[in-house]
Amino acid sequence: MKRLRHLHIVYMALLIVGIQVVTSATDTAYFLTQLTMSAYYSLIIIGLSLVMGYAGQISIGHAGFFAIGGYLSAFLTTYNLLPYQETGIVAFLSNAGLLVFSQDIYGTDLLTVHPWCAFISAIILTTSIAYVIGRPVLKLKGHYLAMATLGFGIIIFRIVLGSSYFGEADGLSDVPGFPLIGGVEISGNMSARIVNYYIAWGLVIIGMVLLLNLVKSRVGRALRSIHGSEDAAKAMGVDAAKYKLHTFVLSAVFAAVAGVMLTHYNGGIGPSEASVMKSVRYVAIVAIGGMANLWGALIMGSVLNFLSLRGYFGSMDDAVFGSILIIIMLFAPQGILRKGILKDLRNKLTGNPEVKQS
Repeated sequence: MKRLRHLHIVYMALLIVGIQVVTSATDTAYFLTQLTMSAYYSLIIIGLSLVMGYAGQISIGHAGFFAIGGYLSAFLTTYNLLPYQETGIVAFLSNAGLLVFSQDIYGTDLLTVHPWCAFISAIILTTSIAYVIGRPVLKLKGHYLAMATLGFGIIIFRIVLGSSYFGEADGLSDVPGFPLIGGVEISGNMSARIVNYYIAWGLVIIGMVLLLNLVKSRVGRALRSIHGSEDAAKAMGVDAAKYKLHTFVLSAVFAAVAGVMLTHYNGGIGPSEASVMKSVRYVAIVAIGGMANLWGALIMGSVLNFLSLRGYFGSMDDAVFGSILIIIMLFAPQGILRKGILKDLRNKLTGNPEVKQS
């Protein structure tokens, strides 16, 4: 089973390489831009799949965690600290090598937080908020939990939309690239399109390896028991509250990482990334891929986000994802990438109950 799990990762890596080779050979390398963005969105999807499919929790606020990561990193790496360079904390950060001098497109000198420091700050803040929010919220169940996470998402959306520090309706722009080793950086530079494609999907592979090992471990078995029957799991000694909270925090971190990386790749972030419809979109993709199917969530997340980013849904983008969610809940609540889906759909349409074999 472990070998098969790793074999799927190998197949995924080969597919990623194959797509890059084909696009380069057919002069369609421009597809790699949307595929790179789809990879970062897929990080959110697989993290949310862990929460919904294994811990049995519904979150309609994950766009908020994405926005926290992206906006905080964008703010810290673009806000000019030069007027405050003599103050204690700014001087300390500068002496510690956590600030960088640069110039904007107009030649103005800037003193900003280093992207790596901003990234760590974003992850710490996201973890803290997810923990503080998760402790009381995860005691709720069903639509009460959904409403609570929806409320959190709306709060984050209104904060970024109404704050001048976050650019209000215009968002934040001119975000620098995210430096990696060897002079490589995550940015929208066309000359680094292929490199950024592999970086993004490399992060997805790391995320999948982590989550696949997690769900096959003792923790994964505990999560499945909570999803099946929380009361029974508690009776068997499973600390349901701890497992649900830690899973929620982990998925929030996945969203924040995606937010930071995609913001640096795009060179900016806008309030639409924190909107309620973004959260609904993530839930819809997890639902169509299969609630407890990480591979299904990843596949559907990659395909649907790519089609959306390429503009195939046009102005009906939000309506398409809303419709997908309704259809899936009516006809295939366990997702479409699973065995027996055609038989279940036929029984649903004809009104014939499934005949159980004795």
